[in-house]
Amino acid sequence: MTVSLSRRLVAEAAGTAVLVATVVGSGIMADRLTDDTALALLGNTLPTGAILVVLITILGPISGAHFNPVVSLVFALRRELSRGDAAAYVLAQIIGGCVGTLAAHAMFDLPLLQVSATVRTGGGQWFSEFVATFGLVSTILAGLVFQRAAVPWLVGLYITAAYWFTASTSFANPAVAIARALTDSFAGIRPIDLPLFIVAQIVAGVAAMGAMAWLLKPSAKA
Repeated sequence: MTVSLSRRLVAEAAGTAVLVATVVGSGIMADRLTDDTALALLGNTLPTGAILVVLITILGPISGAHFNPVVSLVFALRRELSRGDAAAYVLAQIIGGCVGTLAAHAMFDLPLLQVSATVRTGGGQWFSEFVATFGLVSTILAGLVFQRAAVPWLVGLYITAAYWFTASTSFANPAVAIARALTDSFAGIRPIDLPLFIVAQIVAGVAAMGAMAWLLKPSAKA
């Protein structure tokens, strides 16, 4: 099926908006319902993994359901997405993510415009973002080779797990990170902490692409 660029961009923007609204909104809800940080994190984790399954399933046939500039970069480097389309995808994802944050604030009657004060910095956080993004891109690329129909579940389950095994709670997405800098809530990140998060994510995405190109390379026939 050939889908026009305009429709693909709407899918990318809408999907990223819903993803961020889920991340931020569930974080606000969890923080309101409990003072237990672990329980709040669980309340943030499960909706995020669940919505990823839904969004990738319904929007994947339209745009590929990237919702992530690193994923779009990887597909552009693999020549499965043109540079122009990749740039447009990234812009749509960032705009969509910011709209998602505003939507979450509106739903919970919070000031629409905020700046996060949540500190997320240090070597452990940056390495966590590298690990989280490396794993996410590897999961997508391997899933497309071996179990294409299962990719929505693979990504949703991976992010659910990565929330808990990484110190950064697995942002693994520059557009989501930018959008989360605009909320002073449970899910936020200080704008000053963004650059090194994004660098770690991009480096990890490219590294995962190279690693999986070798690992998934078909064996030569005898």
